[in-house]
Amino acid sequence: MKFADFISFKAIRADLAADDKESVISELVQSLLDAGDVNPAEKDDIIAAILKREELGSTGIGRGVAVPHTKHPSVQKLVGTVGVSAHGVDFNSLDGENVQLFFLLVSPPERPGDHLRALENISRQLRDDTFCRFLKQSKTADDIHQLLEEADNNQFAT
Repeated sequence: MKFADFISFKAIRADLAADDKESVISELVQSLLDAGDVNPAEKDDIIAAILKREELGSTGIGRGVAVPHTKHPSVQKLVGTVGVSAHGVDFNSLDGENVQLFFLLVSPPERPGDHLRALENISRQLRDDTFCRFLKQSKTADDIHQLLEEADNNQFAT
């Protein structure tokens, strides 16, 4: 699975304004709504579902990265977005560091394989220090989109 298979490029945010976990999740879900990828009537429920998943354990996986995610019946296919916070956000990350890179995923409950493949792809790409450094330095959604395309084309040594 590639980023192009599930990232909504219209929903990418290179300059997150949020400064806490709940606000980041809300801002990224709103970006999916603005891009037409989630139903406006489901916004609050999707946010609640992601926050409920966070209660099980932070999706802040370390090295300045978090992957908040949930399964939700309102989506027909796996959809995700990317957000970058220049200053970083306290996300109760496993390593205690602030998070700058966010990959938010929402998938249909009946498609767990897609969900797992997307998480695997994100995890594999994020092991590449160069990819992470370039993402953190991105100033525009177009910069992020280009980096994701380069990752899809195996232009990083992962």
